[in-house]
Amino acid sequence: METQNTTKSISRKRRKDESGPDGAADEETIPIKVSRHNQGVKKPAPFSDELEVDYSKPYRRVTMEEAKKGTPPGRPVRVYADGIFDLFHSGHARALMQAKDLFPNTYLIVGVCSDELTHNLKGFTVMNEAERYDAVQHCRYVDEVVRNAPWTLTPEFLEEHRIDFVAHDDIPYSSAGSDDVYKHIKAAGMFAPTQRTEGISTSDIITRIVRDYDVYVRRNLQRGYTAKDLNVSFINEKRFNLQERVDKVKKKVKDVEEKSKEFVQKVEEKSIDMIQKWEEKSREFIGNFLEMFGPEGAFKHMLKEGKGRMLQAISPKQSPSSSPTHERSPSPSFRWPFSAKPSPPASPGRHSRVTSATYDISEDEED
Repeated sequence: METQNTTKSISRKRRKDESGPDGAADEETIPIKVSRHNQGVKKPAPFSDELEVDYSKPYRRVTMEEAKKGTPPGRPVRVYADGIFDLFHSGHARALMQAKDLFPNTYLIVGVCSDELTHNLKGFTVMNEAERYDAVQHCRYVDEVVRNAPWTLTPEFLEEHRIDFVAHDDIPYSSAGSDDVYKHIKAAGMFAPTQRTEGISTSDIITRIVRDYDVYVRRNLQRGYTAKDLNVSFINEKRFNLQERVDKVKKKVKDVEEKSKEFVQKVEEKSIDMIQKWEEKSREFIGNFLEMFGPEGAFKHMLKEGKGRMLQAISPKQSPSSSPTHERSPSPSFRWPFSAKPSPPASPGRHSRVTSATYDISEDEED
């Protein structure tokens, strides 16, 4: 089997231990490394000094126009980004993401400066170099990590790592006696600018910790760290512990106050609800009362109707006007119990006087 040639790539071959079906040994070419960003990350990015590079093949840097159009899969655009990456945070990750997405086919190389170089030229770091290397290795956008990266990029370094472009924010970075350490990179047309993430930086994080020093010391004391671990004196330790107890008491008092406010608020809400319901019931009761006993209420109509029925019941019945009139026969006489005793029979001449002395009530009068 003939060896396959690859253009402008690192070619490595391995021989299989097992033989093929025809008894001959098969020779397989290792496929070209594809971007970790596209295939998913399963392992940390390798260090540059652990990779084998074939320097016998010529290297030609691609132009910005060629990089933007897209290069062949076997020739990715090699972009370099460097930094300290202390307390690795989202601002670092966003900068590396922008560098990775500069071109359609990008191979991102990230340089991390050592402790010695950083402490001399910038200042003391929170994380040591091994921790910073490891943090950058596990960023999903990184394909390769350069340990002990130089502070100023030299032509020899760019040639050694076959770098096409350098990515960094375009704010002039004055250091090491220069007003901008990327000035010569910009002049060579190899600079690819990225944007800083506002509101987050390593200096901002350290400022927060220093500003709230007492809070974080008490926090770590509560989590089991000793005063010696935190470089705190015996007196300060007792002071922090006392302050912690005072804060707990204040918190309890505040919780009680908040619960009391909530209780009072609930009582007020219930009182308002009760008053509103009472007003509604009162209006309903008054309306029903007026509807029953008001000037035009149902009770007045009932009284009028009852009175009419009573008057109709006690008034005499009148005969129809069209019926013939008849003389009423004299009704039998009725004598009051207190009337005068009956007189003996009188003579016919006195009949009229006797009749007038009696009290007779006819049936009509009785009615």
